[in-house]
Formats: sequence, structure tokens, C-alpha cells
Amino acid sequence: MSYNLLKGKKGIIFGALDPNSIAWKTAERVHEEGGEFVLTNAPIAMRMGQINKLAEQTGAKVIPADATSEEDLKNLVEQSMEILGGKIDFVLHSIGMSVNVRKGRPYTDQKYDWTQKGTDVSAMSFHKVMQTLFKADAMNEWGSIVALTYMAAQRVFPDYNDMADNKAYLESIARSFGYFFGRDKKVRVNTISQSPTPTTAGQGVKGFDGFISYAEKMSPLGNATALDCANYTVTLFSDLTKRVTLQNLYNDGGFSNVGVSDAVMEAFITSQEAEIAK
Repeated sequence: MSYNLLKGKKGIIFGALDPNSIAWKTAERVHEEGGEFVLTNAPIAMRMGQINKLAEQTGAKVIPADATSEEDLKNLVEQSMEILGGKIDFVLHSIGMSVNVRKGRPYTDQKYDWTQKGTDVSAMSFHKVMQTLFKADAMNEWGSIVALTYMAAQRVFPDYNDMADNKAYLESIARSFGYFFGRDKKVRVNTISQSPTPTTAGQGVKGFDGFISYAEKMSPLGNATALDCANYTVTLFSDLTKRVTLQNLYNDGGFSNVGVSDAVMEAFITSQEAEIAK
């Protein structure tokens, strides 16, 4: 159902890869709510994904950009403003990767050039995006910038590896840059801490199916889906949340405030009883 929440609003969406990705779902929902946008991703990701299909579906233009490159980002912002006919109202940063995770390197044996690459792509790119927008005065007043994160920024999930550090840094950047964007430009900056979601990127994490199953059992409302996250993002892009900023907002079915659930305890007890019976 559409409410025209974003009618007349224009933006940039980073990170749509395929129909499983949160950025893809968000682009679809933004389009349904009347928003216009430019789609962007790194050239290598564009070759791997299906972004042109999404562009056709939503009437969006696609501009390739490496989010770690200041030159690419400057070009992206300039072209986007030209295509969209003015300043920008919303931005979604849905980018993250870890070479250590991809290569199976444990947290206690990092290859540091890989670690730095992951930090640059997953977190520092968010600062670069905002700095580019800030310097170009590219955001309209009461605009909204959102980045996606995960609970591992606050709690230990051993197999999430250095991505946990990247997400913690990302959240800090949102607060720090968000202060200046709010003070000087009246622009909101928030992060959404999403349930583990079976995206193409997420499934590269060791034991990811276990993450999803555990979170489902722990969350009173169950895991939030990619579509749930897209819907939440739409509200943050809308005028209904004009004074929500510097927040890390949990979209996780209640997981973040549960110590233990009946379902998890029952599974644990059943496992213990089976072990004793051996």
C-alpha cells in the first residue's frame, strides 16, 4: 500500500545488488511512495548484480561509483543533482564487505591490509559520502541520510569478525557527522540496526544460517525482513520523522532487548537432555 510519503522527494541509493538486498527493496518502496532517485554501486558489484533491471523497473538512472573514491563521489553527487533537477532529500548507504570474512581469516589472525580495505568500504565510505554532500551543499533542509548496521557493533558475534568493528565505526561516524549536518544544514543522520537478513552479502558470513535461526528464536516478533527494513527506511526519509537524528534505531523484532527467550531455553534444554541420554 502506498501513501505518497515521498512524493516530490529525490535521492541517492547506494548498494542495490539483487532482489535479496535491502537497498533493492528500499528502492522499490521509495518508488511506490512517489520518490525519485539515482542508483549507484561499485563497478565490480554492478557487473555481479542486476541493478539495471531495478533501474528499468523504477525509472531510475544508474551512475557507477566507488564509494571509497572522493573523485567518484563528487562526480556522483554532481550528476545526481543534474539528473534529479536540484538538491537531494534522502540518501541510503547500504554498503559493507570484509575480505577477511570472505577469505575465511579469523579475527585473531587478521591480514591487516584486508582489514583496512573492509573498513574503507564499510565505514569510511559513509564519512566520504557525507563529506562530499556537505561540502557541495547538496542536501535540502530536513533531508535524511540512513546507513545500515548490525547488533554486532554492540555485542560479540564471533564469526562476524572485523565487520563488527566496521559497523561500530559506521555508527560513530553517523553520530559525529550527524551533529554537524544537523547544526549547519538541518539534515538528519541515522543508522538502522537490522535483524540478520539473508542478503547475498550476509550469506558470506560463517554460520549465517545459525545467526538467523537464533535471532528468530530470541525475537518476540521474529526477525525483521528486508522489506520491513525498507518500510522503516521510508519513514526515516519522510517528513514524519523530521527531528529524529543521531540515533541507532533497532529494527530487529525486539532482539536487542531480550536476555533469553523461552524458545532458546527450550532448545538448550532439549539439547542438554539429548546429550545426557547418550
